Amino acid sequence: MTSLVLTVRETLRYRGAIGQWSWVLHRLTGVGVVLFLALHVIDTSWAVFYPDLYVKAIAAYQSPLFTIGEFGLVFAVVYHAFNGIRIVIFDYKPALWRHQGQAAVAVLVLTLLVLAPVFLGMLSHVVDFYVTEAAIAGDKMLDVVVFSILEQLPFIAGFVGVLAAAIVLAALYSLIRGDAPARGNYPQASPIERFWWSFMRLSGILILPLVFGHLALMHVVQGVFDITAAQAVAGTMSSNGTIGAVPSAVEFVYHRWSYAAGGLFVWRVYDLFLLVLVTIHGFNGLRYVLTDYTSGNNFARRTAVALCTVMAAVLLAVGGASLLVPLEKDIVDEAMAATAEIYELRGEELPPELEAFLSNDE
Repeated sequence: MTSLVLTVRETLRYRGAIGQWSWVLHRLTGVGVVLFLALHVIDTSWAVFYPDLYVKAIAAYQSPLFTIGEFGLVFAVVYHAFNGIRIVIFDYKPALWRHQGQAAVAVLVLTLLVLAPVFLGMLSHVVDFYVTEAAIAGDKMLDVVVFSILEQLPFIAGFVGVLAAAIVLAALYSLIRGDAPARGNYPQASPIERFWWSFMRLSGILILPLVFGHLALMHVVQGVFDITAAQAVAGTMSSNGTIGAVPSAVEFVYHRWSYAAGGLFVWRVYDLFLLVLVTIHGFNGLRYVLTDYTSGNNFARRTAVALCTVMAAVLLAVGGASLLVPLEKDIVDEAMAATAEIYELRGEELPPELEAFLSNDE
């Protein structure tokens, strides 16, 4: 953490050219996307394993606090993607590095051009939810913000648990191998590191259409506010069925992951590829960042590597399990009670259809 603070402080003091700021922004956006990825994968898995928790997680995402964060997330993804392509091109064509300043400016301009219509589309969903529909009563706004923070405490507790596991693994490794005094020098590139160098560039290209497609469908065409309002799911056919009279986030996921074309569960396969590529790419990138700041301390460096490895393994296991298990219609029924709690929290009246459903369930 001291090294990270030092880097930020010296970056601000140095005031380097556009290349330095591109490097800083690439790292910051990458770390931000990875942190959201961890939260998003765990929360989405709840749609299958803990439907009531997923309903509450989506309600948290539909709060002003997370609405602002969503715009920041989309900026981070788009900028990181375009700047990553710039890096890939220059790595394979070193002679072009003399133009890196102009290319960095071009990346910023391209990012803003892409984000202008994207943000307008997202903003229309925000206005519909907060203004047109008045989905959250004004006197309940603070309650919703507090609720959105409290709902993420289990995620924070889980992160602390993973960090503790990483420290234990690093300690065991140090005991077995023994630590020589760290000199702060980087080791010679090994074959495995050369593999990861190539993987980061290849996976970055493969991720682009998957990530941009996901952003378009889940943040622009049907944003987070539509998950609890849409009667149909974008990217599925009418034969897939329609969502019930009281839409819930769980039913949205159920219909999306149940959609099959030619015997293939299209969105499960799509999301599985996205999960694997983004998780490995993201946490290997985080490993680069953390080991840069811990290069002078063997134990801290090993802890950083263990942390990234354990978190990636957990996300792949949890996210993969939620995509591969059979979906039962019961998960939709379990989500209805939690949906009623959300209506009450926001100061909204329960729809008659929801009241009837709960009465019949009793």
